[in-house]
Amino acid sequence: MEQVRKRHHVRGFSLLVGAITLVIFWMLVPRSCGDQMAAREIAVLREVLRINTAQAQYRSRFGKFASMLAQLGPPSTGVTGPPGPAAADLIPASLASGEKDGYTFILTATSQGYTVNANPKIHNSSARRTFYADQNMIIHQNWSAEPANAGSPEAK
Repeated sequence: MEQVRKRHHVRGFSLLVGAITLVIFWMLVPRSCGDQMAAREIAVLREVLRINTAQAQYRSRFGKFASMLAQLGPPSTGVTGPPGPAAADLIPASLASGEKDGYTFILTATSQGYTVNANPKIHNSSARRTFYADQNMIIHQNWSAEPANAGSPEAK
């Protein structure tokens, strides 16, 4: 009879430990997802800054801003020769493709220079913020699915 009580006591203790472990796990999962999104957004802020810097270098070399991300990237595979206006080799191919870190990057030529938008592929899943920059090199953000623009708050 004593052994039966001990088994029930051990089984009850195991269930209690399991339940506590699950509660802790479910409390930490959302926090870690939020931390992952924040880290991804910081990486994307750096990529937008990299595009701004590349645009300044491109303009210095070629007298105008690039109108497509591919112009800032490396030459296509198999192409030889020095970098030029079609492929200045100022940003990595992964960014020149327009998709990186769960974001889509869009570079658009304007009469004043350019705009760049970085939008999450899936809002609130891959990230929570959208970003915008232009030739003024100020990065703006929106905490919604709506793409950021020049009137959006400055990202800090």
